[in-house]
Amino acid sequence: MKLNLKGILEVFEAIKEYVFPYEKLQKRFNRIRNLQELENFIKERSAFVTQTTLYGYLKTRMGLKYTMMFSDDIFLTSVNKSKWNIFAEAVGDLTLYSLSYLSANNILNNLDPKEVYEKILDFEETNGMPSEIIMKHKNNFQERLKDYQYLNYYKDDPFKNSGQALYNWSPIADELKVLDKEIVLNSIKNKWKLVVSDFSKNIKEFKN
Repeated sequence: MKLNLKGILEVFEAIKEYVFPYEKLQKRFNRIRNLQELENFIKERSAFVTQTTLYGYLKTRMGLKYTMMFSDDIFLTSVNKSKWNIFAEAVGDLTLYSLSYLSANNILNNLDPKEVYEKILDFEETNGMPSEIIMKHKNNFQERLKDYQYLNYYKDDPFKNSGQALYNWSPIADELKVLDKEIVLNSIKNKWKLVVSDFSKNIKEFKN
């Protein structure tokens, strides 16, 4: 069988993050002091949550067959599509959470979440995020903003969309996903708890 080198490298990078989950990433963000650092935090943490939960779930479900994905272009394409759709929802959740938290705590109240979100997604097009997925999620995010409550969002199940995206987009048979739903949703909730804890500690020096 023909090996997909790009796919192998991508999965390998994700596995490294799965095996060494958070300590390495934490060292890259000791402080969030300005908008650029906030955007980097949102992008990197969203990628972390996406990769560790998606690849972790696949690894758990597939067991010894996990490495077979290296030689299956169709499966790799499916995984890649899943990754970008989950990532887009994760960025949306963390963008809205971050700006809601900052607004509620009188740290920042004049930043457009649409601008932050679209900037992050546009940048990811250079990393291979398909333009049609970017456009779809920009439109979805615009709809989300109609019901966005700046002062309350961060307290009201802020990461439910990315959790549902992980469940919906994971390339696992539906009959198996039904059995796994609670475990899958709990896994992403636990990853977001790490991010939220880190965010609250690192945001103290933020200046508008």
